[in-house]
Amino acid sequence: MQAVSKVTGRMAPLDRADVDTDQIIPKQFLKRIERTGYGPFLFYDWRAKGDFVLDRPGHQGASVLVTGENFGCGSSREHAPWAIKDAGYHAIISPTFADIFRANAYKTGILAVTLPDRQVRHLIDLATEDPTIEVTVDLEKQEVRGDGFAYKFDIDPFARDMLLGGLDEITLVERQAPAIGAFETQRPAWLPTAR
Repeated sequence: MQAVSKVTGRMAPLDRADVDTDQIIPKQFLKRIERTGYGPFLFYDWRAKGDFVLDRPGHQGASVLVTGENFGCGSSREHAPWAIKDAGYHAIISPTFADIFRANAYKTGILAVTLPDRQVRHLIDLATEDPTIEVTVDLEKQEVRGDGFAYKFDIDPFARDMLLGGLDEITLVERQAPAIGAFETQRPAWLPTAR
């Protein structure tokens, strides 16, 4: 995973609450095990109906998704943040996230930022009125800022360190390889070893 310290880009407003993972990436696209290639299927059913807000020309190429409360609810599919990242979004701003979705987003290298309702409403309104407006989601300063505003956010310190360091669970284990090796050399011969 690449380190994430800052995301600067245009916002795409998805003014909906309770967006579940079935809408983010429908079940028929879950047959693959790769982490890439899901972007074209992001919000597939909503896009099929036509005139979907994220398909409008002004929102193409946006890297920050701003959405309503309880984003990522429903089943705990990892494919949802994979699809979001594959579609080019590197940060999501919402008043609330489903816990499992937020954890999966962090593991995918997506900044999932929680802001109060009124601040999220301000960002959705800005992006709706002028799709060219850019914001910076700064993980080091824990701040979402743009022209004339700066909103502070909290984030779990462990998740913050993992994102800033570009770390995942595998990398954390690999960092302990010398200690694991030393432990294994001192185990009695009759016990199984990790290989």
